[in-house]
Amino acid sequence: MELKRMALLVLEITVINITLEVAESDSMSRGKSSEIERKTSLPKMRAVKSIQSEDGDIIDCIGISDQPAFDHPALRNHTIQMTPSYDPTMEMKTTTTTATKRKEDSPITITSQIWRRSGSCPKGTIPIRRLPKKNDLKENAINKYGRKKATFLHHAKQFNDSKISNLQQANRSVAILHTEGFSYLGAKGDIKVWNPYVESDDEYSTSQICLRSGPHFDYEAIESGWAVKTNIFDVSILVLLLIGESLEKDGSEHNASATADASMTTGCFDLTCPGFVQTSNEIALGAAIYPISLPTGLPYQIILYIYQDPDTSNWWLQYGEKMNIGYWPPHLFSMIRHHAETVQWGGEVYSSKVGTQSHPHTATAMGNGNYPDIIFDNSGYVKRIRVHENYPGLKFPEWVNAYSDEYDCYEVYYISDYVEDPEFYYGGPGRNPQCP
Repeated sequence: MELKRMALLVLEITVINITLEVAESDSMSRGKSSEIERKTSLPKMRAVKSIQSEDGDIIDCIGISDQPAFDHPALRNHTIQMTPSYDPTMEMKTTTTTATKRKEDSPITITSQIWRRSGSCPKGTIPIRRLPKKNDLKENAINKYGRKKATFLHHAKQFNDSKISNLQQANRSVAILHTEGFSYLGAKGDIKVWNPYVESDDEYSTSQICLRSGPHFDYEAIESGWAVKTNIFDVSILVLLLIGESLEKDGSEHNASATADASMTTGCFDLTCPGFVQTSNEIALGAAIYPISLPTGLPYQIILYIYQDPDTSNWWLQYGEKMNIGYWPPHLFSMIRHHAETVQWGGEVYSSKVGTQSHPHTATAMGNGNYPDIIFDNSGYVKRIRVHENYPGLKFPEWVNAYSDEYDCYEVYYISDYVEDPEFYYGGPGRNPQCP
């Protein structure tokens, strides 16, 4: 299989960035130009070692203290926490389900990336995937490179003739398992990895764990999972994503800049936006990983755990039950600073062609494009679903609700009866005869 046809698993980072709107168009243009130069040149300039990956990526190893996180004004005097203050794997061992499966049925966890075949970054550095040259990106793409789209909301429109449309966020369709009612200090899940079809350059499909706080129209979120997005890398990619997101009440999106203004913007699919502090020298955000699941092949999954350090309140991301990739410092947030109010697992599709007023609907798939398949697991799924509430140990949430806002396009199925550990299945093809 050609490397360009391989699924690429990348870490997406979105941390809330403090921004300031610029009124003068020429000032904005100059700001964008300098931002472009910063994004494309700094990792190369700071690199102590560069690795040419066989898939075409260039990985720059930069000193951990020189990473883009510390370009954020709130982190300029930040003291790096190299490891969590406790070992979360200990609580996993005490809360692991008693359910057992045959060895051949157990999914295989992805733990490596393609660039690692060509070298490794020294200790004390972190790997950063070098951004494409300005001329290699599509028109107007560089200033929005890696950014997750803003979440605008529908207002005063009917949804499916019976639901109020504020249940759905504009340009997004979700199929999720949702829980709330406690103060959540962490969430975990095993997410099957696919490479779904993405129809347009400005669309993406993700599968993730999401912790959030705040009202529906004005919230902060931390997410981790995989995504397929074409306009960043010119090929379909799978993305391991980390997101901190905040939306203003008016739903407006701003261009990110390092100022001391109180407004917020969404973050990025990699380290383009400063804020997430990476500590691992083994994972390059945005770099390719292989293999992925195939309908007739072995199942592959990623095991993700987002949890808050009890001493520092840093939000850590653990990958594969053993690797701590890095963390979001709590003072970047306001509503999710101390705990999350809700947790969600499942899929999301971003497109301007979703929602009741959009025809034809996008053909961007969720999961692997199949509706939930609980017999052969030939769809998106999340297993070993856990939350960390305000006491030690992981547990299955006390209350969950499966929800899809476009059930003819993307469906959900939650199974809890006759299984020792509940499972959540989701996905769909997008446009089809029932979803025209």
